[in-house]
Amino acid sequence: MARGLEHVSEQPTEKAQHAGRGDRQQDRNGDGPGREPARRNAKAYQFAMEAVFSIPIAGGLGWWADKSFGTGPFGLLVGLALGFAAFAMRLTRMRRLVEEASARAREEAEEP
Repeated sequence: MARGLEHVSEQPTEKAQHAGRGDRQQDRNGDGPGREPARRNAKAYQFAMEAVFSIPIAGGLGWWADKSFGTGPFGLLVGLALGFAAFAMRLTRMRRLVEEASARAREEAEEP
């Protein structure tokens, strides 16, 4: 240690170790400030990824079925059709959830 700093401990004090723990606990529980917009954004990305990847995953499964069973392009076409149907269903659900959330927000804004 440097001369004259022998009395300063390198270990953080107990108070310093526990500082801010309450804020972190609130954030983990979802009670912290700014948590709700982040949760909405994460949910939006989740829905978008599920919707976008449904088409190539279903198409890939159809392609695999074609290769495995020698059925020509029919498995791929069925897979792509099912993937597109899943995509459309996911977008419909997402639209409904967004409309419900915006209606809820409007109601909360109108309340005194």
